[in-house]
Amino acid sequence: MADPPGAPPPDRSPWAAVPADLAERMRPRISGAVELVIAAVREEVPEYDQPLEGAFGRLISQGVTAGLDQFVGLLGKDGEGPDESVYEALGRAEYRAGRTLDALQSAYRVGARVSWREVAAYAEEEGMDVATLGRLAEAIFAYIDRLSAASVRGYSQEQSLRAGSLQTRRQALVELLVSGPVTDPAAVEEAALAADWPLPSSVAVLAVGDADPGVIARRMPSGSIAAALRPVAVLLVPDAGAPGRRAQIRRALRDRRGVLGPGGPWEEAHVSFARAVAAWPLHAAGELGSDKLAYARDHLLPLLLAADRELTADLVALRLGPLDGMTEAAYARAVATLTAWLDAHGDVAAAAAALHVHPQTVRYRLGGLQERFGSVLEDPARRLELQLALRARDLAG
Repeated sequence: MADPPGAPPPDRSPWAAVPADLAERMRPRISGAVELVIAAVREEVPEYDQPLEGAFGRLISQGVTAGLDQFVGLLGKDGEGPDESVYEALGRAEYRAGRTLDALQSAYRVGARVSWREVAAYAEEEGMDVATLGRLAEAIFAYIDRLSAASVRGYSQEQSLRAGSLQTRRQALVELLVSGPVTDPAAVEEAALAADWPLPSSVAVLAVGDADPGVIARRMPSGSIAAALRPVAVLLVPDAGAPGRRAQIRRALRDRRGVLGPGGPWEEAHVSFARAVAAWPLHAAGELGSDKLAYARDHLLPLLLAADRELTADLVALRLGPLDGMTEAAYARAVATLTAWLDAHGDVAAAAAALHVHPQTVRYRLGGLQERFGSVLEDPARRLELQLALRARDLAG
């Protein structure tokens, strides 16, 4: 498809195709155009509707003035492009000022429209031919696109830089809170201020394994912050017991598993962290139920048994040792009978119902177990140890 008449070659800048003599003829109109652009931006973009004072005033006036002056200076020149550093700086300044990228883009659109309106008026006065007017229109909008892209780039760079710095400070804050009992509250308060994180009255730690905690944090209840720690990544969730929080956390996790430690004052975040991290490997192995979100407080016995696995293994070996030597079927039957009887607090009828056998069958089995265990089944403390050993065996698969 052929290029339209008067279009610049593909390797030339649009403003290079505009007659160079237009630059000097248009330059006297720049100051008036600057005032019109600034007035239109302030009127149409709410974020810019404020007095042109201080840094804000200099920012807007310099940006518009330099932009129009530079554009006129580029007319008829090939191989040259605008100095984009001013507009990258403008984008960075806009991010620091707390204004949105939408506001900045809107300002550019308004500026382009007003500039074109002024050029069209000038063209009519000068009797400019249609081909030249078309090239001038293309040059204006291509130029504004370049400036806008430069500002977006600067805005994004500043956003990325600050986000990275902020996340670094938040990582340090999380590490400080979960590393152990708070011995210097003032240091924590200073770190929280630097991390732009108001210390909540209550906080809980959510362990999420090797997932990217930053991605999850963006979907979490407001105020949640994340850190990639070892052995698991975690998030600090303010006021985790508030109505609707569980549903929010589940939605944020999506198809990932998570363990939520107990909530408490921020001074005790290390306790919540220890519980959540201890429960994580159990939950990752499917030992804390099928729910993707597990609550450490609902699984204290598994946590207790997992706290010292060597000690737990000794307990299992000692208390279930009397069953050694049984066939596999007899062993399974003995374990099932002991579990049902202990869970029923010694009620034979209830144990028989749980096992779907006759009570007399349970009595017969208990007689055989009595011979193996002796006084253990009569001693409350030993029965508790036996019950824990059976539970630990189940957890270990």
